Amino acid sequence: MRSMLPVLFALTLVELGSGLVLGTFQRTLLTYPSLLVLVPVTIGSAGNLGSILAARLSTAFHLGVLSFSPTDERLAGNALAILGLAVTIFPAVGAGAWWLASLTVGARLAAATVIVIAATAGVALALVAVVVALTATYAAYRLGLDPDDVVVPVVTNVCDVLGVVTLFVVVAVVV
Repeated sequence: MRSMLPVLFALTLVELGSGLVLGTFQRTLLTYPSLLVLVPVTIGSAGNLGSILAARLSTAFHLGVLSFSPTDERLAGNALAILGLAVTIFPAVGAGAWWLASLTVGARLAAATVIVIAATAGVALALVAVVVALTATYAAYRLGLDPDDVVVPVVTNVCDVLGVVTLFVVVAVVV
């Protein structure tokens, strides 16, 4: 409790920031319903990918087989696997968001546009998730904290905030 309370407090403030950012894009979301569908799925999927990496890194750390060296094959392999998953998952997420919006309220964006937005934002978020998972695991190690307790909440919360920001940066460029 002593080690996690400050982390949870900081992450609560981070989540408040996510809600504020999301509120500023309300008009865009209501204009393009497929983007509204993308928000929870994109940030959730990025958080899940980051959590998978965090769990794998934490397990490797506890087994004593993880070094934080740039030449560590286990580290690089896990990071590349997460990026590979992102490249395959997020276009499907975009297609699903477009399909769902077209069935319910009518899609105002082309399917290809929604897929490009989802894929671009998703891969960018996967990169962020990899960096955050690696950094949080290393920081937990250096601070003497259990990575199992710290890394997954940090990764998911950071992906929530940066997921909203990244998605809307991509929307601003593409739409």
